Amino acid sequence: MMRETPLRSRDLEILFAIVRAYIETGEPVGSRTVSRRRHEALSPASIRNVMADLADEGYLSQPHTSAGRVPTEKAFRYYVSSLTASRMAVVESERLRTELSELHTVGARVERSSQILMELTRNVGIAAALPALAAELDQIELVPLADRRVLIILVTRDHMVRNRVVAVEEAISAEELGSIRNYVNRNFSGWQLGDARRELLRRMLEERALYDAVMRKLQALYQKGLLDVDISPEVYMEGASNLLGLDLHLTRERLRELLCALEEKKRLIELLDRFLELPPGELEVHVGLEEAHPAMKDLALIGMTVQMGGLPAKVAVLGPMRMHYERVMAAVLETSRALEDAQF
Repeated sequence: MMRETPLRSRDLEILFAIVRAYIETGEPVGSRTVSRRRHEALSPASIRNVMADLADEGYLSQPHTSAGRVPTEKAFRYYVSSLTASRMAVVESERLRTELSELHTVGARVERSSQILMELTRNVGIAAALPALAAELDQIELVPLADRRVLIILVTRDHMVRNRVVAVEEAISAEELGSIRNYVNRNFSGWQLGDARRELLRRMLEERALYDAVMRKLQALYQKGLLDVDISPEVYMEGASNLLGLDLHLTRERLRELLCALEEKKRLIELLDRFLELPPGELEVHVGLEEAHPAMKDLALIGMTVQMGGLPAKVAVLGPMRMHYERVMAAVLETSRALEDAQF
């Protein structure tokens, strides 16, 4: 919990100096280090007294008797609450927008966003697209493959592209696939996928809109899942290996548990849902993620929700509590804006 009464300005200045020094070095911070960083003269003894008070209030800890002090989770939260995201250089922002605009599927843009966040912050970049359950069909494409296989390409109105290869018992020619494709696109473009499948089934049972041979092959593709797609979120994570070089005070087994948890799409979605709850466009910073997983106690998450042409998405950076917050906040903010502004 944050203390109810604000810290005095001098105490606050000293606390923030300790936090910034610890972020830069990763080493316990002593009074002489703080004294050298201050513009106004204050003796190391006076600084030690303030540091002792801050420790009593739960803002600092002392790993060893003779060592300096280390900011606690409470200190980082206080520090973060004072920050605002800086802006990246205009040329860099424009580069992000151009790069994402040149990608033509939601999946590609989301995947690249996770890579960009990792590259900009050297932490773990996470991005997820969250398609609506009632996805609407835009169009399908059917491509014949060898060995009586067919590639089904399905595009929905939220710009998601899904591919599936199915094997059929009876070979289907390119001409027949073209007839099936044209029939489905002409009759069901704009329909919700669930409604389209139900209506297509009804028509196959009651009508002969296509000549019998093609109708039989349409039924075969229907049974193989035509218009039936996995609408689970598309989630991408880049840079998990960056956690290996951090001193997270974890045993080898606990670190393995953490990396395994991050590899699970379901866990990543739960992490984003739990900590990124504000409306689209509002940046969120969460310090200490132990409630998500015990091994995340010393980690922080910075992210936000965005709208990609009406499709909700979340982008975030996962990193150590000892991270360069302003830099990461700027990277998340600019990547989110570029993702939202990119036009299909």
